[in-house]
Amino acid sequence: MKKVRLYLRLARLLAVISLGTLLAASVTLLEKLVRHDLMPTRQRLTRWFLARLAGALPFRLKVEGELPSQPMLWVSNHVSWTDIPLLGMLTPLSFLSKAEVRTWPVAGWLALKAGTLFIRRGSGDSNLLNQQLGRHLKQGRNLLIFPEGTTTDGLGLRTFHGRLLSSAIDSGVSVQPVAIRYLRNGQPCSVAPFIGDDDMLSHLLRLLSSDIAEAHIQLLSPIASAELNRNALARAAQQAINLALFGPMPLSVTADEEHQAA
Repeated sequence: MKKVRLYLRLARLLAVISLGTLLAASVTLLEKLVRHDLMPTRQRLTRWFLARLAGALPFRLKVEGELPSQPMLWVSNHVSWTDIPLLGMLTPLSFLSKAEVRTWPVAGWLALKAGTLFIRRGSGDSNLLNQQLGRHLKQGRNLLIFPEGTTTDGLGLRTFHGRLLSSAIDSGVSVQPVAIRYLRNGQPCSVAPFIGDDDMLSHLLRLLSSDIAEAHIQLLSPIASAELNRNALARAAQQAINLALFGPMPLSVTADEEHQAA
């Protein structure tokens, strides 16, 4: 019975990915014909596609809070690649992702066509990156980043890197903190996290073989960036998300971590 369920879910997922590939190819061709960037159209189609992709995953989604009415820099904790379709289905968004994702078969190409910006760890080009992010925000487009810089098991937060939030200050936009967690029978889900030595295929098969879990997304109160420096802004976002996920408990950040976040 589990195998039948797995095969059915795989078939549905492959159908969704095939549709997404067709959409991305069509928009790419249209851009070449009109010789014009169709980013707003790409974002709307990406949202539509990610909603179908999220529907093909074994999660029951619960969303709390209000979607922002103005473009913002969305900041979220990061547990799994599944964060992207679940968050991306809520509103037209572009993402900042690690450069390795660009090399993933099919998924990397789809991410590129959806307008994803890629960052290479340790490349030292934070100023150039923030200029790219700033241009995106100034054009009135929502952008989502994962300032932990990696995924976690969902049981705690890593230090938020302040350098990635400079674009919000420079662009004069607020930060939208988002808390996401995965639960199974009321407890943290051990299947959803994509961490360590996990590879995409193995994780996908484990996920599609599992029972339905709950994905809980909380849209928290926006944080104005005007009077904060980038480290204070990162700290405020981290505290808000930490409070939403784990309740009123102190954040223990060492001096070394503060230096790295800068």
